[in-house]
Amino acid sequence: MTENITAATISMDPLVRGQFASLRIGETAPNFTARATTGPFSLSDYRGQWVLLFSHPADFTPVCTSEFLAFARVQDEFSARDCALVALSVDSLFSHLAWVRAINDHFGVAVRFPIIEDPTLEIGRAFGMLGHNDTDASAIRATYILDPHGVVRFMCCYPTNVGRSVAELLRTLDALQRADRSDDTGDYALIPEGWQPGDDILKQPDADLVKIFATDGAVDWFYTLVKDAEHG
Repeated sequence: MTENITAATISMDPLVRGQFASLRIGETAPNFTARATTGPFSLSDYRGQWVLLFSHPADFTPVCTSEFLAFARVQDEFSARDCALVALSVDSLFSHLAWVRAINDHFGVAVRFPIIEDPTLEIGRAFGMLGHNDTDASAIRATYILDPHGVVRFMCCYPTNVGRSVAELLRTLDALQRADRSDDTGDYALIPEGWQPGDDILKQPDADLVKIFATDGAVDWFYTLVKDAEHG
């Protein structure tokens, strides 16, 4: 069940309206429906696939434009990983449409992913991007990766004057998806720093080895790189 907020432009699950605590990794993202550049949008429609949701404080801003260009150019790479790109900006739908048109006219790049409007900041507040009494939208520079169950698996915030790294977000998505796939023993993968597909992964610590080696000064019981069986 949803509740209308602004003339059927945005609606939120009433269970999350008025809640302004920040989301945490492992929590289910609040559902909402809103208008977007691709038509009516409902986050629940994306259950069953990964979602990368990234927000912006305003349209026609230089840093955000650079990010839109980067995301649009690699959208097919996210799609190949069964991940939908979803943008949110506090400006109106009409401003979003004009921004998309300007990007296509000036750079020849088509922005095909939805851009959601949030003029009342209702979505931003429900996600904890800003507080209940905040009127400055500059804090709305958040990024979330949601798994197919709608659970937050990754989140981060960027300042207004520093652009996101789209390549790192794609790598993070690869790492999350690889971590979710178990090996022949039923253990789930542990992903080391800077991991790229095909790199070695980390072996799960063995509880018995902990007992055996913890007093001997050995480190292989808690840190052992192994070849990723998925890549031979």
